[in-house]
Formats: sequence, C-alpha cells, structure tokens
Amino acid sequence: MSAPVYLKICTRRRKVLSLQTRKHSHRPMPPTKKRIRKSKKRTVARKTSSGSRRESAGVWFERLVALQARLRARNGCPWDVEQTHSSLRTYLIEEAYEVLEALESGDDAKFAEELGDLLLQVVFHAQIASEEGRFNAADVVREIHQKMVRRHPHVFGEKRAKDATEVLKNWEQIKAEERHAQNSQQGTGTSEKSERTISSLLDGIPHSLPAVMQGYQLTRRASRIGFDWEDVEGVIAKLQEELSELGAARAAQSRQHIEEELGDVLFAAVNLARFLKIDPEIALKRTNAKFTSRFCEMERLARSSGRALADVPRSEMELLWDQAKAAELEKSSPVRARQAALRP
Repeated sequence: MSAPVYLKICTRRRKVLSLQTRKHSHRPMPPTKKRIRKSKKRTVARKTSSGSRRESAGVWFERLVALQARLRARNGCPWDVEQTHSSLRTYLIEEAYEVLEALESGDDAKFAEELGDLLLQVVFHAQIASEEGRFNAADVVREIHQKMVRRHPHVFGEKRAKDATEVLKNWEQIKAEERHAQNSQQGTGTSEKSERTISSLLDGIPHSLPAVMQGYQLTRRASRIGFDWEDVEGVIAKLQEELSELGAARAAQSRQHIEEELGDVLFAAVNLARFLKIDPEIALKRTNAKFTSRFCEMERLARSSGRALADVPRSEMELLWDQAKAAELEKSSPVRARQAALRP
C-alpha cells in the first residue's frame, strides 16, 4: 500500500482487516465535534447493535462471508487481495491470543469484538480456498456441525456417558476410528508406518504447537486412558526427581545432558499444571505479564530518581523490585498488602 499504514503497536494494534490509510479515506473528518466521549460512542454503538440483534447469527455470517468476498474481488481492497494462507498465519495466532486477553479483562463488549476478529480469520481463509475451488465457508460450518453430532453419541445417539471423563474417552475413541476410516479410504492404512500413526492415541496433536501447549496436550491425551499419576503428590515427587537429575547433569557439565534434563523438568511442571487443572500456557502468560508490569514499574522508579534502570546497582534493583511488587499488591488487594507488610 502506497500511503502510510497506521497499525496498532503491542496491545493497541489495529486489526488485520481494519487497516486504513488517510489517502484512501472516502469520508473526510468533520471539522467540529472532533472529540466525542468514548462513553457516548459506546452508547450509540450499543443501541445500534441491540436493534440488529433481532437478525440471526446465520444472516450476519452470510453477510460477513459476502463482505470478505467483496474485499478480495476486483476493485476490492488491495491489501486483502494480496493475502495468502501463509501471510495470514501471524494474524490468526495474534487474534487467538487477543481473544484470551479480552476474556480475562471481563469486558464483554471487547470479548465479543475479539471473537469477531477471530471469526473473520476463519472466513478469510475459507474465502481464499473458495477462490481456488478447494472448499468454502459452508463446507467449514458443515464439517464442524457433522463432527460434533458424530462425537456426541450420548446426546444424538443411543450411547450413554455417566460423566465428563467418559465423554472425553469416547471422544478420543471416535476420533481414532475416524482417522482410521479416512486413511483406509485413501489407501494408506495397510503400511506398518501408517498403522502405527493411526493406532496412536497421540495422533493429531500438531507438532507446530508451542512446546508448553504440546506437552499439555500430550499428557492430557495420555491421562484419558488412565496413564496418569494417582495423586498430585506423585507428580510433585517426579518434578523433584527431575530437578535432582538436572543438578547431576550440571555437575557433569554436559550441555546436551543439561538440556535433556531441563526439558524433563519443564515437562514435569506442565504435567503438574494439568493435574492441578491449570492451563500452563495461560499460567505462564500471566506470569510474563506480571513480570513485565513490575519491570516497567522498576524503570519508572529509577527514572524518578534521575537514573536509568541499567545504572542502578544490582542490590538496589532488588529493592525496586520489592517496591514494584508491593505497589502491585496494594493495587490488586489493599487488605493483602497490609497483611504482607505486618509479617516479620
């Protein structure tokens, strides 16, 4: 695009399909009333959306599909036309994480908006495939609808499931049967290699997943058939065992061995998170956000004393960290902060 493109940076990024340029703007900004309060804007937006809620999700989905087709059509948006499945990969991941961030914010309007952005990515990919004659948005919806019916025989069939654990066990069994049938139709179910892949309970877990998420999925999948610890103490003992082995590897000064043992420690920690019913990816993301917040506060405190954080002695950095932590605690829970201050 020839004109400057204004993108959101960090958490203020503009969405993929909200890219605008001043050159291509067809509606001039009004000379007056430039500053409109956000609350007023939101009120108007909510009134408009409430009036359109009478229309079904299907109607709006068809409009979205038609809109994306128009954007990629002749005389559409040059940016949209240039996109491919590969070029959109980053945005797909970004939108998924922004949905999680909006979910945790407790802001329903933001949550709905981010879910819409993620849905747009699905429609975008379907439109590209449709133009190439491979599949379209209707195929995507039909496939997931039929899959959900197949994998819920306890709801839509004669099978019964006494609890969620049995539901998940049946789900994996049905999924394995589907893969076997698919590979048989393709004529690949007879080779030894294909048979190993088809019969594996772990089949289908993407190798492209981040390592923490992949480890979580692997241990969760294995636990569904009973390959799991009996209680959390067993998982903690395993984590301690792996830490001990990491210590031995460090003593041996073998980099390869250290890497292997550190991987075992991380895997055991992921397993512990799963056993405690905590998603390790989300837990780590929150810790990353907490560290970022405290570190930025340290930088602010250093600047307030006329120094850059890099110029602050290491021992004083620890004091700044404690101050940042206390300020964060005070902001989130004044009662807890006072209790912590009274501890010896």
